[in-house]
Amino acid sequence: MTRSTTTARPDAEGRCLIDPQESALGELVRTRRGDLTGYAYLLCGSLAEAEDLVQDALVSALVRRRSDVTSLEAYVRTTMRNAYVDGFRRRRRWAALRHLYVTGEEGRSGDARAADQVMARVDLQQAMSALSPRQRACVVLRYYDDLTVPQVAEELGLSAGTVKRHLSDAARRLAPLVDDVAAATRERATRERGER
Repeated sequence: MTRSTTTARPDAEGRCLIDPQESALGELVRTRRGDLTGYAYLLCGSLAEAEDLVQDALVSALVRRRSDVTSLEAYVRTTMRNAYVDGFRRRRRWAALRHLYVTGEEGRSGDARAADQVMARVDLQQAMSALSPRQRACVVLRYYDDLTVPQVAEELGLSAGTVKRHLSDAARRLAPLVDDVAAATRERATRERGER
């Protein structure tokens, strides 16, 4: 474990500032911000909200005196998960209306495979938005972070049985939606082969 040295310098008003280029937080932002944003996106399903989650977690990390990037990243990820789960009530109204809006994040493509991938992502996003915050956090930790059930339980402060219940409930909700997406993708692929 390497310890980064942080240089403090006074500003024009005599306040002490930390040079972000030399801090562990600065290194985390430079090297891992994209991964942290992707992780937050998996939790919330919105790029703007994911960026806000990352930003809030990084601000929270400012007060932590951690000299290594690994432990600081773990703290930021935990803070994002907790903020997402705790902030669910504030977002409930927007979640009820979000399906009425179409986002153009992926752009348009004439390629049928790219269009299928975009549709599959949108369908998965909609399916994930049907899950409760705890279910979604359990799914992300279990299948994206590839944690075991006991590790997910420890991360979220839940019992292993509760995590299993959340994963089971999430699988039951997602299965019909994922099956429909897979069937539509197979049907499009069969049509494309027939057209060639």
